[in-house]
Amino acid sequence: MNQTAILRNELISLLEGKNAHPDMNRCVKDFPQEFIHQTVEGIPYSPWQLLEHIRLAQWDILEFMVNPDHVSPEFPDGYWPDPERIFSWKEWQVTLRGIQEDLERVKKMVRDPDIDLLGEIPHAPGYTYLREVLLVADHNAFHLGGLVILRRLMGIWP
Repeated sequence: MNQTAILRNELISLLEGKNAHPDMNRCVKDFPQEFIHQTVEGIPYSPWQLLEHIRLAQWDILEFMVNPDHVSPEFPDGYWPDPERIFSWKEWQVTLRGIQEDLERVKKMVRDPDIDLLGEIPHAPGYTYLREVLLVADHNAFHLGGLVILRRLMGIWP
């Protein structure tokens, strides 16, 4: 196996939450519906807000890589949902599906032999595909760890 193939395989493993990071499916498995808007003292967001933040940030990074006309949301407010809005269980499922679908698009890019992971993104000089893929993996792992902490503090971690 050549070095590029090894790199691609390692990135897929990282994006899927293998090795030291939990994957999203494990983090949300059997999540009690009545806890999606629950908060814990000292933590400024609910589980749903945290997952929607993951979705928004991952979507933005993906669009940055593939769409030269993409305009990122205003930072930081554009990367977090309105804290006053209460979302339904159905919208929780939409958020989860959005995270998974966009993650699959990122993984497809990683697997694409026509994409030079070390090369600059054509419409974003100074930025490489590798940098952006690592950013997705790092950001997701960080916040999924936060979700695990929230679940533990709520007493709902299996």
